[in-house]
Amino acid sequence: MTKTLPTATEWESIQRRTVTTLVASQVMGGVGVASGLAVMALLALRISGSEQASGLGSTAQVLGSALFAIPVAHLMARRGRRPGLILGYLLAAVGSLVIIAAAHISSFALLLVGSLLFGAATTSSNQARYVGADLARPERRGRDISIVVWATTLGSVAGPNLVGPAESVSDALDLPRLTGSFVFSLIGFLLAAGVVAWRLRPDPLILARAGEGAQTKSPTSLRTGMRSVRTQPRALLGLLTMAGGHTVMVSVMVMTPLHMNHGGASLELIGLVISVHILGMFAFSPITGWLVDRLGGPTVALGGTALLLTACTLAATTAEGMSASLTGALFLLGLGWSATLVSGSTMLTSALSVHERPSGQGVSDLTMGLCGASGGALAGVIIEQFSYSALAVGGGLVATALAIVVVVLSSRP
Repeated sequence: MTKTLPTATEWESIQRRTVTTLVASQVMGGVGVASGLAVMALLALRISGSEQASGLGSTAQVLGSALFAIPVAHLMARRGRRPGLILGYLLAAVGSLVIIAAAHISSFALLLVGSLLFGAATTSSNQARYVGADLARPERRGRDISIVVWATTLGSVAGPNLVGPAESVSDALDLPRLTGSFVFSLIGFLLAAGVVAWRLRPDPLILARAGEGAQTKSPTSLRTGMRSVRTQPRALLGLLTMAGGHTVMVSVMVMTPLHMNHGGASLELIGLVISVHILGMFAFSPITGWLVDRLGGPTVALGGTALLLTACTLAATTAEGMSASLTGALFLLGLGWSATLVSGSTMLTSALSVHERPSGQGVSDLTMGLCGASGGALAGVIIEQFSYSALAVGGGLVATALAIVVVVLSSRP
């Protein structure tokens, strides 16, 4: 990078190019993640033969996204955003291949390994929203984060609807049933990595540090990130908002395909409902970002908890199989998650300095992923021992607790 900083006009141009690049990579990565996510629980059920274990494939994916958050953040702090995003997508591409191999030899243990690696794509996707904020003006930070989140809509909605065509891919390539979706995942992740490698120049984080006179490389570790978040009340609120919303969303969402399958719903209908859910997660995020910039993060976070509670209440009343009420519940579940993600991300990023961001954001995504993985694992147990309705009621209780946390922490100076 040159020693002369860009002019204000050049800075705006670089930010537009950065957001455009992230939009393209999010579309490709969204196809990859959603294609596999739509059939992960069903594939795990087929290999393991246990409904209690069926949620572990999706849970391992969520856990992988958490575990890779710190090494990716560490790489970003040392080398910039671009190498970290590329690393996540390439690890997920390897994970797709491992999952296909696991299905071929019917190895549940290998499936879990592949799912962990698959989760690295979510790590990159999650980190991308922070990349969109590196060069953003403070008054537009929420909107720029939300645009990157929104971009996932196109790929993520298309992904589950590829379940049907993926069956033809499985047959054509002589692969086990349900693994064709992971062929689409592999292609999506490789394309996302390619777009980032080609277009994300100059690196936004390195340029932002130069603009604020910060050191090019800053120390990042789990301890450093935790200290940064813990000492900033608004950053802590952002972390808890994202973690709580993610826990509710993941726990209910990962078990919905099984709930539908019990009622005889086809793969195409399951894919449709998951697509509607993902539409809620991403499609309206620009509106959410605008509201965050206008009303503030805590207000939007409270709105998100209300949506999550409504979704869980509706889901708890649905019968097995396909229904309009379940589709509506999954849409509201996604919308509530979007509100907590965008508001939490904005509060966290705004509270941290440029050199604190990689470590603080890494800890945030680690916490969010671990909470989501725990919720997903517990969801399988609840389904096995109780019911989908009991799971939804539990999600509603977590959403209520999160609302109380938002009220308490936002009142602190």
